[in-house]
Amino acid sequence: MKKTITTFLSLLVLLFCSSQAQAATKNTEEVLVSPDGKLQITLYYSQTEKGKASLHYRVQKDKKAVIEKSALHMDLDNHLSEWALAIKNTPQGDWFAGLAMGEVKRSNHKNTWQPVYGERSNVQDHYNAMQVAFVHQTNDAYTMHLDVRAYDEGIAFRYFFPDNPTGIYYRVMAENTEFTLPEKTMAWFTPWAQGPDSRLPLKDWPTTSERPLVLELPNGLFAALAEANVTDYVRTKFALAERKNTVITRMHDPVDLITGTGTPWRVVMVADSAAALIENNDILLNLNEASRIADTSWIKPGKIVRDMSLTNEGAFAWIDFAAQHNLQYLLFDWKWYGPAFTFESDAGKVAIDLDMQRIIEYGKSKGVGIWLYVNQQALLKQDAEIFPIYKEWGVVGVKYGFVQVGAHRWTAWLYDSIKRAAENQLMVNIHDEFRFTGEQRTWPNVVTVEGIRGNEEMPDATHNATLPFTRGLAGMGDYTICYYSDRIKTTHAHQLALAVVMYSPLQTLFWYDKASDYTGEKEIEFFAKVPTVWDDTRILSGNISEHIVTARRSGDDWFLGAITNNDKRSISVNFDFLDAGGRYNARVYYDDPTSTSKTKVSIKDLVVTRESVENFDLQASGGIAIHIAKQ
Repeated sequence: MKKTITTFLSLLVLLFCSSQAQAATKNTEEVLVSPDGKLQITLYYSQTEKGKASLHYRVQKDKKAVIEKSALHMDLDNHLSEWALAIKNTPQGDWFAGLAMGEVKRSNHKNTWQPVYGERSNVQDHYNAMQVAFVHQTNDAYTMHLDVRAYDEGIAFRYFFPDNPTGIYYRVMAENTEFTLPEKTMAWFTPWAQGPDSRLPLKDWPTTSERPLVLELPNGLFAALAEANVTDYVRTKFALAERKNTVITRMHDPVDLITGTGTPWRVVMVADSAAALIENNDILLNLNEASRIADTSWIKPGKIVRDMSLTNEGAFAWIDFAAQHNLQYLLFDWKWYGPAFTFESDAGKVAIDLDMQRIIEYGKSKGVGIWLYVNQQALLKQDAEIFPIYKEWGVVGVKYGFVQVGAHRWTAWLYDSIKRAAENQLMVNIHDEFRFTGEQRTWPNVVTVEGIRGNEEMPDATHNATLPFTRGLAGMGDYTICYYSDRIKTTHAHQLALAVVMYSPLQTLFWYDKASDYTGEKEIEFFAKVPTVWDDTRILSGNISEHIVTARRSGDDWFLGAITNNDKRSISVNFDFLDAGGRYNARVYYDDPTSTSKTKVSIKDLVVTRESVENFDLQASGGIAIHIAKQ
């Protein structure tokens, strides 16, 4: 009997201690749902009886798992600063573990805005939001907000450090934001901004992956991990975490943040198909600020060719060709001012036998503007000096060369330089290892960027059929389309179609070609007619690395580009995107082995309506381009 009583008392003590521990442990869940009710993010905050806190989240679409429960975390190293040491109770160790959750504010937003240029003329910005406040238990001067937005197109969140009268700053050593995916998820891994794409499982990656990172989920959904508004921060890539099926953020280097600033937005795009992800990429624009350029009338996207000869004769020939074929710009590529990879060259002077002023004036008389290439060394040394000179010369744009931005210093420098270009009414094309994260909304004078494996590397058709679904999510990319060069690994109709498939407000054409290569090929009229900015964009069909059919509208006209990978393919095009009751002429540019043209491209005309469905046979590595105009 005594033994029974002792056992009973022990059980009571155990239950009491357990209930006390539960009472001391704080567990909170906050749910945010997208406007259409399909997408949901759940935020989990827990605090043990010893005050140690943790923060997690998960994302679902139509109750299907997108992101499993994953950690939100940052490594902060504030105690290293002399200013922090002067403040009593400076948080030590795991800063996040000391956060206490406070007020949750909810809001919603809905409007439509018009970009200076884009893939559509009206952008819908519609989301539900919550702001979750945190204060550090050691010292309540240290505060943080987690800003969360739920769009129909995806989820976005950022860590933000609000204004603080103490002047505290935050040294971010690492972001450890996790993205735990459903088992058997496949990722489209890209090792660097201009690298190839590979479909890999979430294990044994050779290095970190670029962003956006596209994911194929086993439940049929598609997702993409991205970042937005990276203007005063570092580039963040994605690595595999120790936790199974988990991707984690990897910053380029540490960042010092003052109060009133925060991290870029971490974005999880979600869609039912890979094609829908492309149509949803306005989410990145919506997470950036509105244009800071009041008068944008001088920002004029268009088509550009380059003169590789760097001679007066070559320039005049290209200007004449451009004027005849509705091309707006000519680029003088590197070495016009001397060796590019040195601080010794002066980019304010022409170093070769080139009559720059005469060429610029001749271009103006033909409606062709002149762009100049300038490498990062010269830009760093003298952009404040040379940009007013270029404006005086009548130059319309500057191509930034070898701007490999990853570190905080170079990111901040780049946006300062972009601002200086805008002050001198110069458009900008940023080349090499750089991708925008939606900042073209804020700085529309940047009319394209590279960060894309295009025709400088001459990729094959399978790579081209992958790019729109991966790199294309980041928006505009200067692919540098070729036509006559025998180095291309696709058909010529495929290259025509790229002018629609690959979005770039400044579209480079005839890369590696010469003006004299043209010998009257009729299909070149497609390049003359195709715009570079759009009122509407539709992805009619496609599968990553297999094929894509893209339709874009400018005014009443539609332009369609379809490409296949290295395999031949039959595609069906449904013209239900056209206006009801209208009749349209569809001029089709297609590969034709029987053609007598050196490019083996033929042209045919069809009459189509909204009810039309047309079938097309694409050659291996081929494509079609179609101009659709109302009768």
